[in-house]
This record gives sequence, structure tokens and C-alpha cells, in this order.
Amino acid sequence: MHHADPRHRFRMIDRQILFATRFPTLMVLDKSMIRLLCFFTSLVFTIPRLAAEANPLPSDVYRSVLRIEVATQSPDYQTPWNSGRFSGGIGTGFIIGKNKILTNAHVVSNGRRVLITVFGSPKKYPAKVEFIAHDCDLALLSVEDFTDFESFHVFEFGNIPSLESQVRVIGYPVGGERLSVTRGVVSRVDFQSYSHSIADSHLIVQIDAAINPGNSGGPCIQDGKVVGVAFQGLRQADNTGYIIPTPVIRRFLKDIEDGQYDHYADLGASTFPLHNPAMRKALDLPDDGLGVLVSDVVPTSSSDGILKACDILMSLDGMPIDSAGMITIDGETVNLNEVIERKYAGDKVAARYLRDGSSHDVEITLKPLSWSRLYSVEYEKKPRYIVFAGLVFQPLDTNLLATSKFDDVALRRLYTDYVPKGLFEKHQDIVVLTRIESDAVTSQLEGFTGLALDKINGVEVKSLSHAHELLHPEKPPEFFVIELFDADRPIIIPSAMVAGANQRIQANGVTELENLED
Repeated sequence: MHHADPRHRFRMIDRQILFATRFPTLMVLDKSMIRLLCFFTSLVFTIPRLAAEANPLPSDVYRSVLRIEVATQSPDYQTPWNSGRFSGGIGTGFIIGKNKILTNAHVVSNGRRVLITVFGSPKKYPAKVEFIAHDCDLALLSVEDFTDFESFHVFEFGNIPSLESQVRVIGYPVGGERLSVTRGVVSRVDFQSYSHSIADSHLIVQIDAAINPGNSGGPCIQDGKVVGVAFQGLRQADNTGYIIPTPVIRRFLKDIEDGQYDHYADLGASTFPLHNPAMRKALDLPDDGLGVLVSDVVPTSSSDGILKACDILMSLDGMPIDSAGMITIDGETVNLNEVIERKYAGDKVAARYLRDGSSHDVEITLKPLSWSRLYSVEYEKKPRYIVFAGLVFQPLDTNLLATSKFDDVALRRLYTDYVPKGLFEKHQDIVVLTRIESDAVTSQLEGFTGLALDKINGVEVKSLSHAHELLHPEKPPEFFVIELFDADRPIIIPSAMVAGANQRIQANGVTELENLED
């Protein structure tokens, strides 16, 4: 019979030793038994030493690591008039102040009910989301009554853990109801994408411990202080997890001090590495491994009117930028955008750049680039749409793109160029014909779905609200002529048939014909 508990083996060996001591003539330990005995003896004396090195946390600290149970409702972008899909999940949070519980944004995203449980207690406490930042995957919760938590340990924050140092992650991962503690070693400090929004990149710390569902939002501890928040794992590798480091956490907490979250500021300039010796020579740059090429500047952004494409960015806030676009902050070599990451809207950054061989020093006032949210997954928002005589129009965003199989090249080009080429200056929304509901009016309209809306009765469409205005004028035209990008012909709907088509569509389950607000 196999026993997973090693103490069973200890008991068997103990009995054998006792038997041999009392009855030496009946039992002789052979060499293999002696080696096995020596191994287990050394293990017995090693275990206390390892436990001492682990420096376990006081038991009352674990009460401050909370289990979060969330009921969610995810919007349905394919049938946007429906309420969406209900589901649920488990995560972790921890106390950082009076009625302040920190967790991941993705733990409570689209949440309809949030319940918190204390380690060792069956009681569930209703909670609410006070602040949520999807771009850095952090959220701050509170409970309705904090009285039972008043005496709990409050976690303090430390610094970025050094490479090869040991950390422990505390949380409620899948596979059990009780608290779990895992240890890992810091293997990398980097600037990488955060999977929750898919469009935002920040500082990240990699550890060689798995971050499993349920661990999310739990504290990563070193020397009794929080050095990060567990938030995502790597599917392609075993025992590889990522934590959000304290510079990102502190920035989030600082941002919400005024009662609202303002998002990250953006430099608004894309850069390209300058490793190639021939390229450096063509740009008249010395082979010193410094400087990156400004490849693109977003219209209306912080850098617009200051930096230009083909400038050579040499430093930010006096810190040199190497040819890979890296900069050294607090002894760590990170992406140059980390300088911007630690600032807020309205702050200035000093930049030095080369243009036509001349050096220039400027101050750039930072601001968010709100239009770039098009590329982020959105949460806590209802899908916007219009249903008009069976035609369903929706604004293009990442949520819609992820749930629909759009293969039109022109549509994808509009999506890709929306921010870099400043299409947002002309079009607040890229409006797409996403569905055609079955009706007599729409019976001959195959092949139009997935195309972007260009004009309605000759007027270029600027947004979903603008499309609604053009489709509902005070004096309707005889026909509505709807032009789509890449379409062979326009869609023509007789005005006299619109009301009847709308009534039939609603009778078939389309509860509301429009939603123009988020």
C-alpha cells in the first residue's frame, strides 16, 4: 500500500530500530537499510532548519488575506439588446488600510455581487468596488461594515524585489477552499503587456511560482511587506507567474486620492531601436549604443508639435536611453516608458532629442490619450448599438472585434490606423454593420455584414450618435441610402417600410432598438 505521508516511513523505520534494539539476534540491518536510515535521519534534522529559514508569518496576518467571491454579468456583443451571460469566480484581496481592500481589476470586473470571506470563518461580507483601473489591473474594495476587521493586520508595501530573492504568494487558488501559500524566486523584472486590458504595458515581476485562478489579487510577500500583487500566469510554461510591483500599485493609490481614477498619461510617440550600424551611420550617429528613432507621433498627443518622426530620442529626465529603448531607474534597466509610467496627467518630462544633427532640450506636458482605449478590452459598459429596419449598427472596438469574425480588410485597416493616423479626429466612432435581422425588408442583403459605415444619404458618418441622427431626421426622405466601405452597392431602405420592420423585429425578441450610452 502506498502512503503519501512521509511520516508513515519514519514510523516504520522507528519500529524497525526498536525491534532490532530489543531483539538483536532476530534482526540485522543490511547496508541498504543503513543508508536509508541515514537519509531519513538527515532529513529529520534538516526540516527544522528549513522551517526557520522560511520565517513563517504570524497566524493573524493570514486573516487579512481575504477570499473574494464574485457574481458577474458579461455583456453580449453579438446580440447587444440581451442582458448578457451570468457567471462567477473566486479571487483574493488583502487589507491595506481602514476599509481598504486591494485586489485585481479582473477579479471584480463586470461584477454584480461581491462577497468577502475571512480565513477560517464561514461568514460572507457584502463588498463594493470603490475604484477600478483596468489599464493596470487593480481595484480597491470596501465592505459595508468594517467593524469585524478593525483589529486585522494592515499590510505595508515594500520595494521591487531583487533578482533571485525569495517571495511568497498568498491566496485562494482553485483546488480547495482554504488559504494557500506558495514560494518562488524572482527571475525577471520587465516591462510587459497586462493581459486584462490586452493593450496596456507596465512594469512586471516574474517569479518561478505558478499563479493560478483564484490566486489573483493576493499579496506577494517579502520580509513581511507586500512587494507585489499576483495577477497572471504564463500558459506556455510551468511554475511561471507574474506580480504587479509596488511602483504600479503606489501610482494607482496616488491617482485615486482625489476621488477618481484618471488613467495613465501617454508620451504619444512610438520608437524604433537603433542597433543597426548602417542605420546609425546614415543618421550620422556615433557607435555608442545610445538613442532610439522616433517612428511615429500621434496627433493631439503629448508629443504632437514637439517631436517628429525621424527624431533621435536621447534621454528622458536626464536619464540616457540606450539603442534598445531601455533606461536605468533605481538600479533596474527597464523600458523608457517607465519614466512616463511614474508620472501623472499634467506632469512634465524633460526630453533631449537630435534633429538634423542638432541637439534640442524640451519639456513635454503629459496627458492621457483617451482614443487609445479603442484597443483595450472594456468592462462595466453596455454595448452601444442601433437597430434600424433589421440592420444592426455598432461602434468598432476590441470587445466587438473579439466576439465577431470580421475579415474585411478595409475594416481592419480602419481599426489599426485609428490612433496612429489620427482617424479619431474625424471619426469619433468607426460604425460597423454587424448583423442583419431576418425580415422582408432585409431579404436581399447578403454580404454586407462586417463592413464599416461610410455615408447615410450622402453625409459622412462621424459616430454612432451621428448615424442615429441621420437615420431619424425630423423629415424622413423617401429612401435611406446607406453606403458601406468596400461594398459593391449601397443599401436602400424605403422610409415607409421602416416602422413596420422595426415592429416585426421587436416582436421577434429585439427588446430595445437602440442604446447610445455606455
